[in-house]
Amino acid sequence: MNPDRLYALLPAVHRRMDERNGGQLRALLSVIAEQAGVVEADIERMYDDWFIETCDEWVVPYLGALIGYALPPGAAAALAGGTEGGDRLLASAVPRREVADTVANRRRKGTLALLEDLAADVAGWPARAVEHRRLLALTQPVRRFTADDHGTARRLRRGGLADLRRTEPLNRTDGPFDELAHTAEMPRACGTRRAGRYNIPGLGLHIWRLQAHSQTRAPAFCLDRAAYRFTFSVLGNDTRLFTLPVPEPSPCHIAGELNVPAPIGRRSLTERLHDYYGPGKSMCVWEGDGDGPPVALERIVSADLSGWDYRTPEGKVAVDPVLGRIAFPARQAPEQGVRVTYHHGAASDIGGGEYPRPYAVVPEGESSPYRVGPGETFARITDAVEQWRADHDRWRAGSAPHQGDGPHQGRFRIVQRTAPPPRDPGPRPSDVIEISGNDVHQDVLDISLHRGDRLVLRAADGARPVLRLLDWSGSRPDALRITGTGTGEGPPPTLTLDGLMVTGRCIRIHGDVGGLLIRHCTLVPGWDLDERCRPREPEEPSLELVDTPADVRVEHSVLGTVVVRRNEPSDELQRIHLSDSALDATARTSAALTGPEDRQALAVLTAHRTTVIGTVHVHSVDLVENCLFDGDVHVVHGAAGCVRFCWLPPGSRTPRRFHCEPEHSGTAVAAPLRFTSTRYGTPGYLQLADGSPDAIRRGADDGSEPGALHDLFQPQREDNLRTRLAEYAPAGCDPALVFVT
Repeated sequence: MNPDRLYALLPAVHRRMDERNGGQLRALLSVIAEQAGVVEADIERMYDDWFIETCDEWVVPYLGALIGYALPPGAAAALAGGTEGGDRLLASAVPRREVADTVANRRRKGTLALLEDLAADVAGWPARAVEHRRLLALTQPVRRFTADDHGTARRLRRGGLADLRRTEPLNRTDGPFDELAHTAEMPRACGTRRAGRYNIPGLGLHIWRLQAHSQTRAPAFCLDRAAYRFTFSVLGNDTRLFTLPVPEPSPCHIAGELNVPAPIGRRSLTERLHDYYGPGKSMCVWEGDGDGPPVALERIVSADLSGWDYRTPEGKVAVDPVLGRIAFPARQAPEQGVRVTYHHGAASDIGGGEYPRPYAVVPEGESSPYRVGPGETFARITDAVEQWRADHDRWRAGSAPHQGDGPHQGRFRIVQRTAPPPRDPGPRPSDVIEISGNDVHQDVLDISLHRGDRLVLRAADGARPVLRLLDWSGSRPDALRITGTGTGEGPPPTLTLDGLMVTGRCIRIHGDVGGLLIRHCTLVPGWDLDERCRPREPEEPSLELVDTPADVRVEHSVLGTVVVRRNEPSDELQRIHLSDSALDATARTSAALTGPEDRQALAVLTAHRTTVIGTVHVHSVDLVENCLFDGDVHVVHGAAGCVRFCWLPPGSRTPRRFHCEPEHSGTAVAAPLRFTSTRYGTPGYLQLADGSPDAIRRGADDGSEPGALHDLFQPQREDNLRTRLAEYAPAGCDPALVFVT
């Protein structure tokens, strides 16, 4: 609908009269056309809301009510939210996919494959359903046989005793793929005090909560002491390799080891090497730069490389999936390095990686970014930064006015000449430096920012480059130095780091810098990791703010210690905003946010959905909500600010609190926080340990868990899945959830 369309419908006499009157009728029709367009768009949106595939999130529960879909717990609160966080909670509480499949699920009620599909639809978790009665030890009849698919007579498929010729079933004991017989247990599978798994009505739905994050053609880490020993992780730490799940062949298929993101065992790799190894599979190894064919399948052997005592046979390549290590024969060490593709376990999309992430907002009307990486315009980040600096200096010089002749006092008279208008400098050069590939960059970076700059240093979509800062100079600390010079015109400069991993040293911000945005990045806590994922420099900071007014924002990232240094006191405090991130000082007694020499940080802290490991000593806070603090918190200025729905150690000094644990629930949860792992680089990093009290697991304002993993909404997923499990489980069964990871 547009004004010309309505105006053309009028008789010509009215249009001529309107032209003589200044177009008042045309202006009125413009307003009418605009409102008609709004009504038309609303009608189209209402039509889309009739269908489950295209409707808005708030309509999904109402469409479900038409077919008798019972709302799970927590859905009512999500419907009443109306905020952005409430929309995400609503999508987790009432999954669109489950509502769409409700009628079909009722037809499949009571089947094990349906329970696995429900886990994927309702909670987004891969699962395997197991009837534990089939694993009970019993005396099987000698003469009763059954025929398999090939017509061969065999005994009924029941749990059996351990076969000493096969050791792999022993590694699967008490797991989702257990094959051994068990004696009956009296407690029920869903018992509140003690859960018994193996009994006649027992039914277990085994859940994998960790995701398999990929690293594609990334350089393997070569140990300095031996050129034939490598680790899959570019940091040199041991990392457990995970399975890349493959789709199940049919809806009636029961999930196997290849259909779930399970850790890979040494025996499993030996028995099913062709399923795990190769391009596009769970792991792959290349010699050299990765452009040629990978190492042949016949050369790969599974081995135990703990202690590096295993001697690899000639012509073979040993792989340890439990430790993430690679060993070549001593005389056949690859001279051009090793490239690997593998998958590791992670609880959430945080800290950068190959997972999809939206780019930060970049102003339009700019040229293409400066690209760095294999086959790109620049091979080094330093070269791209220098070109960016030169282009912007020339652009600013072109935008300045000509230096025309000013007042000139000659012999006869003063001639006043006006300066001509400024030149047209053309389009502004790009402010984006984009790094492709998963290479390791060891440039000496020293970036100077002038006023008006807005540099974005980001990883390309699907890539995770590594910035390894080496000890190049012995006379000064070799950090990634960002310096605001204060020269030029315009607002203070800003810097955005997006999708990068920084290891070896810290990032230092100094001078006139207006803003620093760190999103989907990892500033390795402790600078680097040893083979056991322990920090090599646990006392060193990951980010230093030295005499700068920069407004620091951290989103979906992992950082080490943050130090705020002010040589001269200032009325304006540093502002630090943390959201959906982890601030990890490597120990709960170490300083996570502090000033020099363990003094207070002259900063104002704002934190949302953040996990902090270490102590916080800050001047003041604005708003801290839905956070986990595994370390003491000391706020000097406690008269302003608010802390709400957080877990704080007893003895912390903060502004007024609202619904914070453990003081809200008493001494029942006064014990320290328990995580699956607090070491960066290990599976289950930052994940709350099983058995944590509900006051912690559901301590956020929307009933989810506080901390960096808040937006996973795992308590709501668990509640919804338990509700559906009781509804669709086979009759007479005692269903229970069993968390594998």
